[in-house]
Amino acid sequence: MKLAVVGGGSTYTPELIDGFARLRDTLPVSELVLIDPAEERLELVGALARRIFARQDHPGKITTTSDLDAGAAGADAVLLQLRIGGQAARLRDETWPLECGCVGQETTGAGGLAKALRTVPVVLDIAERVRRASPDAWIIDFTNPVGIVTRALLGAGHRAVGLCNVAIGLQRKFAALLGVDPSGIHLDHVGLNHLTWELGVRKGGPDGEDLLPGLLAEHGGAVAADLRLPRAVLDRLRVVPSYYLRYFYAHDEVVRELGSKPSRAAEVAAMERELLALYADPALDEKPALLAERGGAFYSEAAVDLAAALLGDGSGASPVQVVNTRNAGTLPFLPDDAVIEVQARVDDADGPDGPGPVPLAVPRLDPLYAGLIAHVTAYEDLALDAALRGGRERVFRALLAHPLVGQFDLAEGLTDRLLAHNREYLAWA
Repeated sequence: MKLAVVGGGSTYTPELIDGFARLRDTLPVSELVLIDPAEERLELVGALARRIFARQDHPGKITTTSDLDAGAAGADAVLLQLRIGGQAARLRDETWPLECGCVGQETTGAGGLAKALRTVPVVLDIAERVRRASPDAWIIDFTNPVGIVTRALLGAGHRAVGLCNVAIGLQRKFAALLGVDPSGIHLDHVGLNHLTWELGVRKGGPDGEDLLPGLLAEHGGAVAADLRLPRAVLDRLRVVPSYYLRYFYAHDEVVRELGSKPSRAAEVAAMERELLALYADPALDEKPALLAERGGAFYSEAAVDLAAALLGDGSGASPVQVVNTRNAGTLPFLPDDAVIEVQARVDDADGPDGPGPVPLAVPRLDPLYAGLIAHVTAYEDLALDAALRGGRERVFRALLAHPLVGQFDLAEGLTDRLLAHNREYLAWA
């Protein structure tokens, strides 16, 4: 089995490599290609990747290349983990929205739109080249904003699935609180990427006993603290929102916080410099502890399980996983081509609307959640249109539609700032 990772020079990559090494019975990788135009950085990461495989006696071959077409040739699956503009662009995404009193964040609000505009055209170009190099390859997208990027890929006819680590992180946390193995926990996970709620925490599978009421009664304080939301929010909702819902439920508080401390982008940039220095040590042959602070927890396990289920190889991969895929009638208040984040059957990856996981049935959603999902989906429609066709007016319309913006003058000011900070990445600007 051959896998390729586009963005293989990322400091995330050793986490992924460690997962491939540990879970080789689930996903028997014979060849892994790391692809990245940043050759010096790629060689550092590639050398560490080979040492990790050697330490764990993995027989697979790891190669590196800056040639996308050669690297993707013959691949069974291609993983995308890109950051167009690097941490410098992320820093801008996290700062200029604050000038207008809005959340500065790389996937939510105006910053998230900027990232989508930079990212979608590049990802679509990569996907077309992957299709030519390996027509049957699956594209597994971990590149944010995952929902919009996955919708762009599916709209262009690619065999694509979006992946996020929020669900697996919550599954692991809940399992630890309940004292059970994570494989015995099934989440009723519903929404859009970075806009999800856990409506149930079930024992054993989709039809199992719902442990959520007891979990909240006994451990609600710990869960709320982890989400940085008041315990009363969980008690009143009786569900668990993802931590990204804090940008909606406590927007003004978050804006005040973000304006009073260094940005996450600045923290990550410093951490990446330290990680790359560690990776350069030829004696290092395992992922360093510092990598756990970088983000992306359990990304490798999620990626391994998804690739194994899609490719029908190995053993132990669950046939039902949380992914980003076509709505296809699952949430009846959304268009069929919307991309939602839900539990889906992954092993039979050919749905009625083309290749891709088949979502499990979802009960009727409370309007409290359905309304916000529909609102953000409308924004994503306009964001994707702006990413595909460009134009200041399309950017403005997307911002005006976003529930964290929604005011004419505010959208105008944000549009001006977005364009000023991103012209070098937007061919039409």
